[in-house]
Amino acid sequence: MSRRGDQVVISNRKARHDYHVLDIWECGIVLEGSEVKSLREGKANLQDGYARVEDGEVWLNGMHVSPYVFSRAELDPVRRRKLLLHHGEIEEMRQRTQEKGLTLIPLRVYFKDGRAKVELAICKGKKNYDKRHVLAERDAMREAERALKERQRDS
Repeated sequence: MSRRGDQVVISNRKARHDYHVLDIWECGIVLEGSEVKSLREGKANLQDGYARVEDGEVWLNGMHVSPYVFSRAELDPVRRRKLLLHHGEIEEMRQRTQEKGLTLIPLRVYFKDGRAKVELAICKGKKNYDKRHVLAERDAMREAERALKERQRDS
C-alpha cells in the first residue's frame, strides 16, 4: 500500500475493523509548523477522526496532534484542519456523504516527498455481526495455518 519514499506516521487501524471501506482518496493537509514536527515524531492520533464537507471545503475533525515540546506556539491539539483536494473530488465526496450511512474517515497520515498527506476513505459502518464474522474468519485462517505448519513439521 505504501510506495517507496512514503513514511507512514500514524494509521487508524480500528477504522477497517469498524467500517467497510468503499473508496479512498489521497489529500494534502494544512498544518502549522510545529504540528509537522509532532507528526514526524508520531505524536498524533486518528482514533476519533472524521471529515466533513462544508461550503465546498473538506475539514478533518477530531485528529489529535500533541504539541511539539520545543515549540512556543500554543495550538489546540484537536483543532479542525483543512484538507486539500481538487474541486471534482470534493463534489464527489459531498454527494456520497449525503447518502444514508456513509461517512469520511481518515485511514492514515504519511509523508510523501516531504509533504504530509491523509488517506481519506468513504466508509459504511459495520454491524456487530459483521465484526464477529471477520474475527471468526481470521481465527479460522490462523488455525488452518497452524495445522498446516504442524503437519509439515511432522513430515
